[in-house]
Amino acid sequence: MSNGYDRVSGQRGRGKLKYVIAGVAGLMLVACIIGVAVQSSKGGDGKSNQGQGSGQVSQSMKAVQAICQPTDYRETCVNALSAAAGNTTDPKELMRTGFQVATDRIRGAIKNSSVVRELAKDPMAQKAVDVCEALLNSSIDDLQMSFERLGAFDITKLDQYTADLNVWLSGAYTFQESCLDAFENTTGDAGEKMKQILKTSRELTSNAMAMVSQISTIVGSLNVSAIGRRLMSEDTRNGEIPNWVDNRGRMLLAATPANIKPDVIVAKDGSGKYKTIGEALKDVPPKNTKNFVIYIKEGVYAERVLVDKNMANVMMIGDGPKKTIVTGHLNFVDGVQTSATATFTAMGPNFIAKDMAFENTAGAIKHQAVALRVQSDKSIFYNCEMNGYQDTLYTHAHRQFYRDCTISGTIDFIFGDALAVLQNCKMIVRKPMENQQCIVTASGRGERHSASAIVFMNATITGDPEYIPVMDQNPAYLGRPWKNYSRTIIMQSDIDNIIQPQGWLPWAGSLYLNTCFYAEYQNRGPGSDTSKRATWKGVKKISPQHILDFTPKIFFKGDDAWITASGVPYSPGLMKV
Repeated sequence: MSNGYDRVSGQRGRGKLKYVIAGVAGLMLVACIIGVAVQSSKGGDGKSNQGQGSGQVSQSMKAVQAICQPTDYRETCVNALSAAAGNTTDPKELMRTGFQVATDRIRGAIKNSSVVRELAKDPMAQKAVDVCEALLNSSIDDLQMSFERLGAFDITKLDQYTADLNVWLSGAYTFQESCLDAFENTTGDAGEKMKQILKTSRELTSNAMAMVSQISTIVGSLNVSAIGRRLMSEDTRNGEIPNWVDNRGRMLLAATPANIKPDVIVAKDGSGKYKTIGEALKDVPPKNTKNFVIYIKEGVYAERVLVDKNMANVMMIGDGPKKTIVTGHLNFVDGVQTSATATFTAMGPNFIAKDMAFENTAGAIKHQAVALRVQSDKSIFYNCEMNGYQDTLYTHAHRQFYRDCTISGTIDFIFGDALAVLQNCKMIVRKPMENQQCIVTASGRGERHSASAIVFMNATITGDPEYIPVMDQNPAYLGRPWKNYSRTIIMQSDIDNIIQPQGWLPWAGSLYLNTCFYAEYQNRGPGSDTSKRATWKGVKKISPQHILDFTPKIFFKGDDAWITASGVPYSPGLMKV
């Protein structure tokens, strides 16, 4: 970051009832939306408004206007859908059209990146273009998954579907934002040109998130939806296990190195199949649907590791975070884009790591230097360490769960735009350079419809022994708002006296102080006193009812089987501490 200082259920019984409900609810949803459109196209006397010489607004246009009603960029929404949707009045197809138009726009942006490259005289701007192309492809992937998910929409699984859509659309937006972030601290007009190219696609992606949120609002008002939700609760929430979790996976998470039976063993001493983690990843089958287990024996692995987006269901197990260490030292000062500095990057869905460490040893003097970057959806890190200085852990996008982990750093050392829950984890502030302040978090939530947040539960926030003597000269804060809608929640955690009474630090001047969302709840320790906290509008006093929204099961919209079935210790709600 900137130095800017399903398928239809196979369950038996109730089958016919579910399809009847789905059909009725679907029709009611369409009727409700079109009804809103008709009302909005009438004047106070009930007569239809006339177009400028074009007669009455078509039924299709009424539907377009209705589906665009909750969006922030309504004109962009109406123009895009009316041009691409044909004569359809089906809300689902209109939404799919919106996803597809956004995808097409991003593809166009990738093609136009050659123009940006020509403008990029600065070497770092040239590298930013490379980073952008990879990120925009990830954005397309998320939009495409959303398009396919909506095509299979089952009203009896409303929460499950909307949860996935919110996550993937949030990711699609995040990757576009990250593309633009890559141009910070570069010279020339390349960054501004890319911003112009991505303007419409970013607006369309924001609109898509708003549309998805409206599905829940509309269907939630229909009595039939309550029946559908009850069926969903009984049929899909009670012990449903993702197909990528099997008994072997559960046993392995409880296993000791002595009884592990992995698919591949990596060992520096040559006692395994490979000596590097990168070589072992080449054995992951294409379109992998089972846990692929890589056991990494004790050793320091100096390599840049990428679990790419085509490597699904990879599980890595080490000999412990003090013994199995992946290390690197790439950094921004030496001319590497922040996201590319990561020692270890997890992109493929359903990644699990246990008993290992990830570090970046570049040091405070090298500024941005990521140890671990995660965009793997439904990823889990258990008993791991992430050590670095500035930007240690990049929780980039999607759903992430950390349990019993230790993260150390100086500036913004936990940052990003994921739905990230860190439970029973320890955050350690390290000694920075003489002129630096320390900040634990920097949420990158840049869109108000985004589902993302950084959530700490039963965490410990403390200082490294080398930091304690300088904590008055180099004050530490819980977080600062990197983006407009930065959101961080710290609950039931132990906060040491290293944290300043103000608690939260502005990013630059008064940016984002009214639109961010920072909350603390039932914390303890000498640094937990909130009586002198920052008084911005964005620093909230959260209620006992509202805090439940950020407990894992509710935060992940009830879809937490990927955690519960993994065998990792897990508290779905408020903890007894």
